[in-house]
Amino acid sequence: MTTTLSPAAADRLKQAFQQCRDMEGSLRQQLEAYAAAGREIFPAYGEAVDRLVVRLSENGGGENAPRPGEAMPPFVLPDETGRLVSLKSLTDRGPVAVMFYRGHWCPYCRLNVRAVIQAQDRISALGAQLVAIMPETQAYTAKFKTEANAPFPVLTDLDNGYALSLNLAIWLGTEIQRLLSYQNMSAFHGNDGWMLPIPATFVVGRDGMVKARFVDPDFRKRMEIDDLMAALKGASEAR
Repeated sequence: MTTTLSPAAADRLKQAFQQCRDMEGSLRQQLEAYAAAGREIFPAYGEAVDRLVVRLSENGGGENAPRPGEAMPPFVLPDETGRLVSLKSLTDRGPVAVMFYRGHWCPYCRLNVRAVIQAQDRISALGAQLVAIMPETQAYTAKFKTEANAPFPVLTDLDNGYALSLNLAIWLGTEIQRLLSYQNMSAFHGNDGWMLPIPATFVVGRDGMVKARFVDPDFRKRMEIDDLMAALKGASEAR
């Protein structure tokens, strides 16, 4: 089994991503379709991710992140233009979904953000907001925002400092590092630590309390849009 991604396989993955992005269906169906394609095209990576997920699950990956009913720890992080954005500045205007993404290069994150953006009008109608947090430098958060056409801030959590405080930051391990060596992670992150956040979504109310969360050590799974909408609707109706 090949442990490197050939140019032909990279091409097939790109085509699979485009097909999954454009298919009818829920976010979960798109993610599952892409994961299935990835297993066929680059099976070594799929199997390595399965092992990583088992390791993270056995170690309680993400379990100690803030839960509903707990306060969301505050942050002040730079957006893609360098402007500092605080959690309080967002919750002062209404409930907010705080979304952690792995990076601009991650196809699962790109499927996730596209589905969220498609719900933007319904989210705005609730008086709610979105904010994305990634461990990449501003050049790459700007790339992510531009390519996704995201109408919300994309913040840099350099060295995963905020993710670490939420017990979300993980080390990918040498196997995944080798399989992803075609990605220039040190340039993306400004370091060579190979640390990423567990993708997660927290719905935070005006009072700064967590109303709902989705945390799964398997980055191929994300909060469904219907669940996100229900949580934001509940937060917007809370007094």
